[in-house]
Amino acid sequence: MAKGSVEVSNAIALRDWAVTIQALLDGTQILLLRKGGIVEETRDFKLISPQFYLLPAYEHQKLHLLKPGEQHRLEKVLEHWRQDGQEIELEAYGEVTDEIGITDQKVLERLRDDHIWTDEFAEERLKWKPRKPLHLLLVRVYRLTDKVELPMRPEYTGCKSWVTLEGGPIVRQAVPVLSDEEYASRVQSIKSALSLAGHD
Repeated sequence: MAKGSVEVSNAIALRDWAVTIQALLDGTQILLLRKGGIVEETRDFKLISPQFYLLPAYEHQKLHLLKPGEQHRLEKVLEHWRQDGQEIELEAYGEVTDEIGITDQKVLERLRDDHIWTDEFAEERLKWKPRKPLHLLLVRVYRLTDKVELPMRPEYTGCKSWVTLEGGPIVRQAVPVLSDEEYASRVQSIKSALSLAGHD
């Protein structure tokens, strides 16, 4: 058992770009921005579970929506995907510690240095269904000590946020990507930026 490991168990997975999940796994960012999947029942994002596996999505990833210094990530994850499209790997588990609604462009600008995406990526999500807030999720991420390999199924694809993993809850050991102190510091930094944005 890895030092500092904890047991995680869930049958729920949140889909996100594979390139984004890799940024979470290497500690580059601790946030996700969500507005809802097109095929979801209400088309609005809802945090149906604060804990979940992170299921990589390979469709719709766009190079121009990643900052120039982060675009190398996309080639790497696409190479991995081409090797075997019949299975999908889970290697990350997330726990949302904070959920914050964003309606102001100034807030997104304050968060520019906290993620791998371009301004265009964030703006597109804020402006889609403008009467609905953009959900900022601060996520404590854990790396699985043993990856989960699953056969690819149609229900694991498509423009939706949540999927139920076949076979019931999957149990694994996982290690936090960031220490308690570092994660708390990153959260405080983001919250301070949001506070400043509210007073511009």
